[in-house]
Amino acid sequence: MLISLRHLTAGVALLFLLHPGSSISQQSKPRPKATFELQALAPEFWKLIDRDARLETMGTDFGFTEGPVWDPTGFLIVSDERKNAIYRLHPDGHREQLITLGDPDGNTYDSQHRIIDCASVLRAIIRLSPDGKIYDILADHYEGQKLNSPNDVTYGPDGALYFTDPTLDLVRGEKQEIPFQGVYRLDAKGNVTLLTKDLEQPNGLAFSADGRYLYIDDSAQKNIRRYRFHSNGTLSDGIIFGDEKVEGASGVPDGMKVDKQGNLYVTGPRGIWVWNPDGKHIGTIVLPEQPANLTWGGPNYSTLFLTAGSSVYILPTKVQGFLSYPLKAVKP
Repeated sequence: MLISLRHLTAGVALLFLLHPGSSISQQSKPRPKATFELQALAPEFWKLIDRDARLETMGTDFGFTEGPVWDPTGFLIVSDERKNAIYRLHPDGHREQLITLGDPDGNTYDSQHRIIDCASVLRAIIRLSPDGKIYDILADHYEGQKLNSPNDVTYGPDGALYFTDPTLDLVRGEKQEIPFQGVYRLDAKGNVTLLTKDLEQPNGLAFSADGRYLYIDDSAQKNIRRYRFHSNGTLSDGIIFGDEKVEGASGVPDGMKVDKQGNLYVTGPRGIWVWNPDGKHIGTIVLPEQPANLTWGGPNYSTLFLTAGSSVYILPTKVQGFLSYPLKAVKP
């Protein structure tokens, strides 16, 4: 059943305490900044990124950046989990606050080009109004129990929304009602269907460009799973696609995206790990700050926008990225 509650939120700060095991507490502790570097582990890496590619800073002085989504009109949607807000960030660094919201996380667009957000404190999937100032709750329960803390969301080939629900950002003092961390499908009628509960802490997720597979990473196990996706919205044949365990490293698989050639770009220790379609780690984009998420954008969707710590970075590539949501609004 669709819950349609509209909330006036301008200027309203939501105060909360994060669960000690949250993704922010794990990833945003101050660390010395690294140096940008392109580390190729296979020659094919250089077919994706130029050896002389330069990393640029699009914006900084955020609290903790997450959930980047590129708008074709020329700006980036960015969540700030520490400052509890969602922004429009423009190429010149100018930013506009859209909404005040406790611990916003992953974002995507729906078919009508409305922002869909994982609202961790609300323990809900929400949809922002066109002006970004108010929201509707699309889902906050599964079989009568409150969701944990939705983390990332993507638009599926069938027009449904797919999201992960770990306990990484469960607010301290609040009860976990669902006894597992699931991955769900949310259809246009508001029905929430469990797809799998075999991940310990499911986090980022992305569909392959051909719609055959859904990739989901597990931040606790530090690996990437691949599932076969079926036209009826179900998953099967889950396998471990890649492993990002590095002794002593703090970065974990979090946000992910794919390009149109089938390569997978996943946050991991020190930066973005690039995997080819066969599950081979072919290189790493080392960033000045530990990344949490990324997206494609720019005029031809060949630019990576990387949310990392207090900043948003830009890196040009040689390939075109894949985004599963329609790039223009579709009439219902």
